[in-house]
Amino acid sequence: MQNLEDLRTELSQLDVELLEMVARRQQLVAEIGRVKSKAGQGTRDYARERVVLELARCTARRVGVDEEIAEELFQLLIRASLAAQEQDKVATFGVGSGKRVLVIGGAGRMGQWFLRYLTSQGYEAEVLDPGGAVAGYASYGSLEQTRLEHDLIVLATPIGVTSKVMQELAWRRPGGVIFDISSLKGPLKQGLDALRESGCRVTSIHPMFGPDTELLSGRNVVFVDVGVPDATEAARQLFLPTMADLVDMSLEAHDRAMAYVLGLSHAVNIAFFNALAESGEDVPALARLSSSTFDAQLEVASHVARENPYLYFEVQSLNAHSPRALVALLGAVTRVAGRVLDGDEKGFIELMAQGKAFLDGRSGGRRLMRGEGEHDI
Repeated sequence: MQNLEDLRTELSQLDVELLEMVARRQQLVAEIGRVKSKAGQGTRDYARERVVLELARCTARRVGVDEEIAEELFQLLIRASLAAQEQDKVATFGVGSGKRVLVIGGAGRMGQWFLRYLTSQGYEAEVLDPGGAVAGYASYGSLEQTRLEHDLIVLATPIGVTSKVMQELAWRRPGGVIFDISSLKGPLKQGLDALRESGCRVTSIHPMFGPDTELLSGRNVVFVDVGVPDATEAARQLFLPTMADLVDMSLEAHDRAMAYVLGLSHAVNIAFFNALAESGEDVPALARLSSSTFDAQLEVASHVARENPYLYFEVQSLNAHSPRALVALLGAVTRVAGRVLDGDEKGFIELMAQGKAFLDGRSGGRRLMRGEGEHDI
């Protein structure tokens, strides 16, 4: 019989072999991606993914491994494979080869995401941010320090700052395509109009994902054309190599949707963790009880609590459609409380049934937007 140390040594060797096999798998995935790219095929093949997952479950049953563990493991491998293929395709597409981009607010988290992404497309990226330089990139502290001779200018600045920057750019009239990535568009209308009227090639986009996102499959990028369609098309070209869904919306429709998809969801979670904080209960002790619903809600609320509170306040306070969403939330909570406090079982069940019917009806269609972090909706 082997002793404990021998068993641990053997286990460590198996762990190394597993990682070596994963590396070999990634190499094969990269080669498959290049073959598909040359053949003009899309990166994602859902039928093939189903085959891989079915094989994983079947093999797990045969060798006595939990099927759920096997499926989760291979879903992780598939996601890593898709990310690798997507990044390779973006780099091969090379729309930025020989071009320059200036990311205003490039020291921020989303600004740095765009620096990495556009650099991978071949752009020579530069940063303009009063907050400081970004290692590896030429950096400026103000607009006065650059001649704005860039092919592309990305505004990754806070909503309250972006409109002012737009006004300055309108006065300077740079020749490159300009777009912002703000979570709201209404507060930027004056700046967007000023850029368009000055003859600038301006558009507006909203990446529906956070700065830690690597794979854009299942994510959305919203495009808001402000009257310069060639600028919007140029911005769309940046995301064509990815698996992101590209969604066109008007400025008004965008902000109306944000009141619910961003504002309402944020408010629900802020209310949830504040109710817990004020309850006097031992939250870690509650979490140890491991209710699946509570755990899921606590995880989302914890994520929201770690986000930028200034940005979240802007999303609530600067959107003209926010009051309607917040009043709807207040009314819904009041109705639930009323049914419970009145002992109205029938009314409570009706609320549940109404919600189930709505959600069942929505689940059949494609979700318009999904995301996480600063720019989720």
